[in-house]
Amino acid sequence: DVPSEHQGAVIEEVGRRGGELLQMDTDSRGEMHIEYLIPTRGLIGLKNLLLTRTRGTAIINNLFNSYKTVHDIDLRGNEHGSLIATESGVSNAYGLNNAQERGILFIAPAVEVYEGMVVGKNALDNDIEVNINRTKKLTNMRSSGNDDALILTPPKEITLDFALEYIGPDELVEVTPLNIRIRKRLLNANDRKRAGRN
Repeated sequence: DVPSEHQGAVIEEVGRRGGELLQMDTDSRGEMHIEYLIPTRGLIGLKNLLLTRTRGTAIINNLFNSYKTVHDIDLRGNEHGSLIATESGVSNAYGLNNAQERGILFIAPAVEVYEGMVVGKNALDNDIEVNINRTKKLTNMRSSGNDDALILTPPKEITLDFALEYIGPDELVEVTPLNIRIRKRLLNANDRKRAGRN
């Protein structure tokens, strides 16, 4: 159920995700009632996206219909670049400050990371390897600006719904009792380069 002024955004997005229109009605207040048959994987991340595009006015319900064979859906809207940790260790504010200039971070300081772990989303559509474990070089000389406090943007919280929506074809979601992480299928950078050439 959505106000008629936002019906275009709903129809476009649900159609892109493999939704098959079953019924569309308008009530006396101008509210649209639209029913779709859509694959479950098309529903992943749809609620948050539609709430954003309709300014929180959409009401979304879903019921299981049946099991069917999988058909292709358009996932091109999911193209993104990731910030990938280059080595294992513990993240720190200095390394994260350098990485946050390139995109949105998924982790905070003092978090255990490993090579191939996705630690953020790149602002561009290509992957970048970042060293978030790098520490500031210590010197016995002091200069102005060296000791400025680092200001980090709070990291984006990774939920299971977000992680499943975010991952690309070469990425995986890792779920443990304490954490939800995103990682590259091939953890080693050289293995990823070799696979990219093939």
